[in-house]
Amino acid sequence: MTSSIALAAVLFIVGFFLLIKGADWLVEGASSISRRFGISDFVIALTVVSFGTSMPELVVNILASFQGSSEIAIGNVIGSNISNILLILGISAIIYPLPIYRSTILSEIPFSLAATFLVGFLANAALFSAHHDMMLSRGDGFLLLGFFILFMTYIVNLARESKQGPDDLPEGTQSVPRASFGVIAGMLMLFAGGKFVVDSAITMASYFGFSQSFIGLTVVAIGTSLPELVTSAMAAYRKNADIAIGNVIGSNIFNLLWILGLSAAIRPLAFEVLNNIDILVLIGANAMLILALPTGRKGVLDRMNGTAFIMVYVGYMAYLVQRG
Repeated sequence: MTSSIALAAVLFIVGFFLLIKGADWLVEGASSISRRFGISDFVIALTVVSFGTSMPELVVNILASFQGSSEIAIGNVIGSNISNILLILGISAIIYPLPIYRSTILSEIPFSLAATFLVGFLANAALFSAHHDMMLSRGDGFLLLGFFILFMTYIVNLARESKQGPDDLPEGTQSVPRASFGVIAGMLMLFAGGKFVVDSAITMASYFGFSQSFIGLTVVAIGTSLPELVTSAMAAYRKNADIAIGNVIGSNIFNLLWILGLSAAIRPLAFEVLNNIDILVLIGANAMLILALPTGRKGVLDRMNGTAFIMVYVGYMAYLVQRG
């Protein structure tokens, strides 16, 4: 093992520690803020927590876009979203069964699914035109950003409708200054930890000769999803299902509309035909999430569903290894 690989292994461990502590501070701070201002945990998870845990994807994609590494940028987003649903919700549901509101099934999850269809359509639109270069153009990027603005408008209205009185605060609720510090510090730790983990993982994967597409869909996707994984798992352990669910759904929408839209706006992203299979897997994962709810306890993503999600994800990883 060379010195660079040894350093990468050390940074990987340090990064993972930062991810764990950052996620803990972020969840605790965000929950306290939501209670202090009478905003539901779910709305906070869809916005503050989702933005914070999506920072590693944002950094990786912006760097990849400037460097012209389209395979990393696209693979990172699609792979992260698949990981968010199948791996992260699967693990979270095993830790603690997650109740899901009817409004979430009818609104936020379908919005995430629609965003997936939109990306797939835009990437394949060239098949119906004179030029057959499949890509997400700058125009496509601005269109995705436009839909992201619509989503944020919906969240603002949701926050107004779900506003509650901040009376009877649970014991242990932090003050606003302390909670705000926890959220900001948690985001910074997630950012630094995610970058350490991703950079070191890329170094180790490249050392063994894997392709950029494979690295983007596996190592980078899982690495940038570690904040979501740790945050949702920590929230599930604390029995805060709203944070666990909202974090994943919000992150998926942020990834597709905000991060991929911004990446394409910076520089058009070439799209490989093979990526359509990954898009279909992501669509299937969203469909599994919707269909899983009636199969177990009503309105609850239970441990049986979580186990099934993880098994499907392991199968997908095995397929990628064979393909890559």
